Amino acid sequence: MNVTKVWAAQLDDYAIDLAWSPEGRVLAVASAAGPVTLFDRANGRKRHELPGHANGTNAIAWMPQVERVVPHPPPALDDAAGPRAEGNRFLCLATGGQDGCVRWWDADAGSQVAETQLAAGAWIEPLAWRPVTANLKSQIPNPNLLAAAVGRKLLLLHPDGSVAQTFADAPKTLSALAWHPQGSCVAVAWFGGVCLWDADDFRVQRQYSYGSAIPALTWSPDGRWLVAGAQDNAVHLWLPEEDQEFHMSGYETKVRELSFSHDSRWLATGGARDACVWDCSGAGPEGREPLALPHTGRVCAVAYQRAHGCLATAAADHEVALWDPPRPQPLVASVKLTAPASKLAWSPDDTQLAIGSQQGGVLVLQVGT
Repeated sequence: MNVTKVWAAQLDDYAIDLAWSPEGRVLAVASAAGPVTLFDRANGRKRHELPGHANGTNAIAWMPQVERVVPHPPPALDDAAGPRAEGNRFLCLATGGQDGCVRWWDADAGSQVAETQLAAGAWIEPLAWRPVTANLKSQIPNPNLLAAAVGRKLLLLHPDGSVAQTFADAPKTLSALAWHPQGSCVAVAWFGGVCLWDADDFRVQRQYSYGSAIPALTWSPDGRWLVAGAQDNAVHLWLPEEDQEFHMSGYETKVRELSFSHDSRWLATGGARDACVWDCSGAGPEGREPLALPHTGRVCAVAYQRAHGCLATAAADHEVALWDPPRPQPLVASVKLTAPASKLAWSPDDTQLAIGSQQGGVLVLQVGT
């Protein structure tokens, strides 16, 4: 496998989040200090530096490309010539911060187009757009919904900043959220449980108890598995449609790192010096031995390609490694950074890997066979 540097950049603080735009031409990187920088994919040119959130930005999320029309522009901002006019498409980025606000940005113009104050002084951290499938788009007039968690409250927001739904408060502060791949429901977690809220009638589909905090949630791409990374050094899995659950314990630390392969068979996890890859086919991983991919420091990020089989892992030893897990010798490439990675993100076409570091570095690698 050939791995080459495309470009690098430096932020003013810890790279707390990064994400590729839906079509892959822009990389957005949020600094923990607040600003959000938009880089050109080809050469790392800085397109715009958005002010983000004054007290610190926590999360960024691009609105899905399949439907990027702002459905309900506020009358005061409804300008037929502007990026928010009815029916006018633009590349939209949502951000959440430590000021209790969600903000929407026109990434092409580099300007803010909407803002929602959810709770003054509260942190908005879990933030995710509803996946928009072709089936969902044909059935629902306005499929674009952004899930945002603040304190014990989950809200669904329209791209104009208006509130579509406010759900009943959770028993404790929400710590993670994840949309079902078909967009049918959103799962949210708190210390003590997980709830699946229906995205159309806003009712509880299922609720599960769990006796610890849950800092990470993810669905398998086929929607079969819902997986939690837990504070009690464990990974817990549910099969919602089959009413089953499984548990894998014995990790060195709490598990924040989760990533599924595109075919839903392999689940990569952190929580130790080795990245563990579990076989989720058939009856699932419980009772099976995982494939251990070794690092000399604690694993701090894992990311499978979107449509291919390469797995990227990063560790506290400053190393980023690329693996092809089914091979007898799975390590195919590695890169040493000047600081541990904070985030990994594959481009939509799987040819570039973006890496954010704990010292504010941004590195983009070209990956090819």
